[in-house]
Amino acid sequence: MKTIDKILYRMKRDGPVTAKILAEDFQLTTMGVRQHLQGLEEEGLVDFEDIKAKVGRPTRHWHLTQKGHRRFADRHSDLIIQMLDSVEELFGQDGLSKVVVRREDQTFEQYQAQLAGVENIAEKLQILTTLREREGYMAELHQDGEDFVLIENHCPICHAAQRCPSLCQSELAVFQRLLGNEYQVNRQEHIIAGERRCAYRIIKS
Repeated sequence: MKTIDKILYRMKRDGPVTAKILAEDFQLTTMGVRQHLQGLEEEGLVDFEDIKAKVGRPTRHWHLTQKGHRRFADRHSDLIIQMLDSVEELFGQDGLSKVVVRREDQTFEQYQAQLAGVENIAEKLQILTTLREREGYMAELHQDGEDFVLIENHCPICHAAQRCPSLCQSELAVFQRLLGNEYQVNRQEHIIAGERRCAYRIIKS
């Protein structure tokens, strides 16, 4: 992977970052990283914000622009949107809703098969995170006290979900169905709402 791709991937997965941290992570000079960042800025892929520090000069944090986020392509997004439009044109909103429900059921069945026999919530969520990672969601799992937080740094169906928001509602419903009434799943951050990532907090009921 080229250095510029590594930089973009790091920002996509972890959010704003300084040139110094990138240099340390990729074993490069800070000057070299800044040259890469300048090139990416000229392409409109990254931008920066100077954040005031308690002591000394402000620290420059680099982040992806909307164009930079689009660099991480949605899976077959144009084709999916065309298919959604065709379904709605031929069968109406009711037909489109049925397609979304069927996709939800298929996804649930697929995940449930992988989670069969797993009782421990941490193990169950780790398997789910791995499944989502394989599907291109850049997923990671964190524990926050007694809660768990499932983070998805990328949405491979983002454009389709903008066209059909019920796809997002459906994914949230899948998580809730998998965990049952014992846990509550709340979406705290949402890419479609303009945030950097989707984040789901899993709370014991």
